[in-house]
Amino acid sequence: MPAPVTTQVETTRRPSLSDVHGTVRISRSPQFWRRMLGFAGPGFLISVGYMDPGNWATDLAGGSRYGYTLLFVIMISNLMAILLQALSLRLGVAAERDLAQACRERYSRPVTIGLWLFAEVAIAACDLAEVVGSAIALQLLFGLPLVAGVLITGVDVLLLLLLQNRGFRYLEALIITLIATIAVLFGMEILLSRPDWAPILRDMFIPSRSILTNPDMLYIAIGILGATVMPHNLYLHSAIVQTRDYQRTPKGKREAIRFASIDSAVALMLALFVNAAILIVAAAVFHRGGHPEVAEIGDAYKLLSPMLGVAAASTMFAVALLASGQNSTITGTLAGQVVMEGFLDIRLPGWLRRLITRSLAIIPTVIVTLIYGERGTAQLLILSQVVLSMQLSFAVFPLVMFTSDRQWMGEFVNPRWLKYLSYGVAVLIAALNLWLLIQTFQGR
Repeated sequence: MPAPVTTQVETTRRPSLSDVHGTVRISRSPQFWRRMLGFAGPGFLISVGYMDPGNWATDLAGGSRYGYTLLFVIMISNLMAILLQALSLRLGVAAERDLAQACRERYSRPVTIGLWLFAEVAIAACDLAEVVGSAIALQLLFGLPLVAGVLITGVDVLLLLLLQNRGFRYLEALIITLIATIAVLFGMEILLSRPDWAPILRDMFIPSRSILTNPDMLYIAIGILGATVMPHNLYLHSAIVQTRDYQRTPKGKREAIRFASIDSAVALMLALFVNAAILIVAAAVFHRGGHPEVAEIGDAYKLLSPMLGVAAASTMFAVALLASGQNSTITGTLAGQVVMEGFLDIRLPGWLRRLITRSLAIIPTVIVTLIYGERGTAQLLILSQVVLSMQLSFAVFPLVMFTSDRQWMGEFVNPRWLKYLSYGVAVLIAALNLWLLIQTFQGR
């Protein structure tokens, strides 16, 4: 194993997200819930990556084609996400580094630069999908051209991030409000669609053999599973968990890991509800209604109200999409800050960093939309998911390695069972994404 981090690195290393590091006060009350509320927030910022517009198409396709069968895949994907995000926050608290900083300190300069480039490309690709999703929502709601929607999305997220200057809690409150909006709207959609609850409960917990025997179903299942964990979330979570002003002692870190893990698990279970709700609505409305071909967001929007007989159904769907896109673009921009500062150890003015991050997503989107229209945008979304798949393992394997290293984690190192389980999940994700890449380049 590489040598431990030197004292010189320790003295020159700056804290992650230094402008908000340790700024959120934690209650010292003996009451469990008062202390727990102080740690509530970072998990919800992370959870938006698991319910972003990039996931909607696979959920819609899975529900409309195969009913509730793929709910089990969503459940397994979410459990994997809970595990990896728990490792990420554990690294941030125990080692007092975010994942990007850890990579810079552990690896050689060329490797660090390579990992940074991979991470930046992945963030730009993910951000691109969120911008397109928001633009589609604006088009569905207000009839705006896609190019106009892309430009509006690029501007409004910069305005929303100004809330961070008033305190990180304001930004978290905005994110949680938007997540609650999505959850409530899809809860209403479920009630309107009147799904069959018995098969939902069965398919959520009992896998169907057809998932493995049906090649087309397997393809969608791997699409859901392989694209679940977003690389930028692993970098981001290890940074924002450090915004809490917990005691930097073994006892304080132990409590921080405990409460942050609860926050993460609760938030990701809410993301599970949203993803499952999209698939359930698609199954109850389109699959049961004889429209298994629905896989595009625009098609779902057009058919929801006529098939449910409720005029507001399509509008609620589009508003939820808009909230999802806004959430994801905000957290994507924060992840860009973590990655740039962590890998390169440089600090740029907030407005300049955000301008760079937004431009990387908006410029190619505008160009493709102007040249190819909506068809080109759809192809761009597919490409963004491929790029994400290619980069994911470059974040997952270092995360598992660092949290399994006693030199970094001390008493908080992964126990043996967790180490083996984490490496198993990392290998599975890598294999699934490799399979997806092969299928994509073969033109499946």
